[in-house]
Amino acid sequence: MTETDLKKKVTMDASGFVILADLVPGIVQEIRYYSSYNFIGDRIDGYEEPCALMTVEAARALETASSEAYVMGYRLKVFDAYRPAGAVRQFVLWGIEDTDIRMKPYFYPDLEKAELFSKGYIASQSTHSRGSTIDLTLLDMQTGKELDMGSPFDMFSEISHPDYRGDEVTDEQYDNRMLLQGIMKRSGFAPFECEWWHFTLRDEPYPDTYFEFPVSAAYLRK
Repeated sequence: MTETDLKKKVTMDASGFVILADLVPGIVQEIRYYSSYNFIGDRIDGYEEPCALMTVEAARALETASSEAYVMGYRLKVFDAYRPAGAVRQFVLWGIEDTDIRMKPYFYPDLEKAELFSKGYIASQSTHSRGSTIDLTLLDMQTGKELDMGSPFDMFSEISHPDYRGDEVTDEQYDNRMLLQGIMKRSGFAPFECEWWHFTLRDEPYPDTYFEFPVSAAYLRK
């Protein structure tokens, strides 16, 4: 692949994207990379507003998932959706050059930084940057609490693999993961083998394009 080919695959064009809450008004959002509560410990590059953006196609599919979850007594809670390519570059540089490990006890207690890449938890190019991947969980409308999935979002560990059946994950926690997975699969999303919270639209509209524009509702509305 030439340098020209690589440049063609990165764009600032946000015309195929929507603000997720506009299509799924009942969705709950806790955009972790806008805050400092993430595996790096700082707000991530490109996250200018705490909002979720997705391709139109992925947002429509998520609307279907949200409706099914609602009938079952749950709401979808989003941690991350579209992620700028620049944010992923920050992840990579942090892994290679930055010696800061202050968030290690919370997000990767049993791994070294290099293993986060070799084991597939962080990629040099993320499906999130193609706009049709989402990280989320289920919120119980009766209790107002997230369902217990056996590990928190962005816990980089074998325990977070959706099909993990070790002693650390109870039958109830496993069933909760499968509940979320079933809702998402029926709505057209494919799960990720390393993270119970991570799903990508099976027929994503931009499988070869990585987007660079900021996470900003104002950017989409301008």
